[in-house]
Amino acid sequence: MVTTIQVSGDLLERLKQMKISGAESYENVIWDLVEDRMELSKESKEAIESYEKDISNGTLRTYPHEEVKKSLGLCMN
Repeated sequence: MVTTIQVSGDLLERLKQMKISGAESYENVIWDLVEDRMELSKESKEAIESYEKDISNGTLRTYPHEEVKKSLGLCMN
């Protein structure tokens, strides 16, 4: 069965940018996105959900770039 879908102009532009070649169909672009989503493990999906909640709640701990370099022993100072 073939059907038509409607997308916004913004999404259409994003899909155009995602094409590997001008001849690639939008269906192939969408299948690539679907397959990428399906390949995530259960643990990865749970971790993403957890991070999204932390971001929404403002509880995600972030570290300055220099602090990370120092903790990894990459700082030359």
